[in-house]
Amino acid sequence: MIAVSDLTHEFDGTVALDSVSLSVDDGEFLLVAGPNGSGKTTLVRQFNGLLSPTDGEVRVNGVPPEEDLVAARTAVGMVFQRPEDSFVAATIAADVAFGPENLGLSHDEIDRRVATALDAVNLAGRGDERIDALSGGEKARVAVAGALAMEPDHLILDEPFSGLDEPARRSLLSHLASLSADGTGIVVVTHDLRGLIDRCDRVIALADGSIALDAPPEAARAELPALNVHVPTSEPPNDEPHAR
Repeated sequence: MIAVSDLTHEFDGTVALDSVSLSVDDGEFLLVAGPNGSGKTTLVRQFNGLLSPTDGEVRVNGVPPEEDLVAARTAVGMVFQRPEDSFVAATIAADVAFGPENLGLSHDEIDRRVATALDAVNLAGRGDERIDALSGGEKARVAVAGALAMEPDHLILDEPFSGLDEPARRSLLSHLASLSADGTGIVVVTHDLRGLIDRCDRVIALADGSIALDAPPEAARAELPALNVHVPTSEPPNDEPHAR
């Protein structure tokens, strides 16, 4: 579980988050919405110690991230808005293996995790391919695989659909739904709710650094427009598994 209590975060005296409290249960599919500058990215970067509170507290499985960054970043995987920002190797398999290698795992365990993660994002058998030759959608899937190889309790994705064409978007949505159905907690930070709001368990919306809405998706649909969040009128047809 991720638990946030009275969290305030300031950048050079400017308040980005103001006394935010929330919890994210294991296995939950949470959608974090809000206009640009509302504090979405600042919030989720506290979840694994990429940022630390100015005041208040974050706990991951009962422990503040700064007390054990390895444990926090193992429990909470992060996928950035630009997948390229997380790549550290030239090939798919080498990049996905990087995190497990840093945990000091055996070669057999690393190989198992890489194979499982690549299979989860439909990249099995492509580990030797160069990342710089991949499409935007494929790079996004490699970034997800890299996080999955850490076998996190929660997977956090910050604007994961930016720059993806529609087929790549639908593919990634399908993977997230499957992961959630298998028990991985999913937190998606986005201003674009297409294909997401009917899959998630809960919606949180931020405004000016505070939580302005915390509701199930049905109730959130009616309230989000007043918070300058566009809600799609209908979801695209699909035969993908629901998150729960």
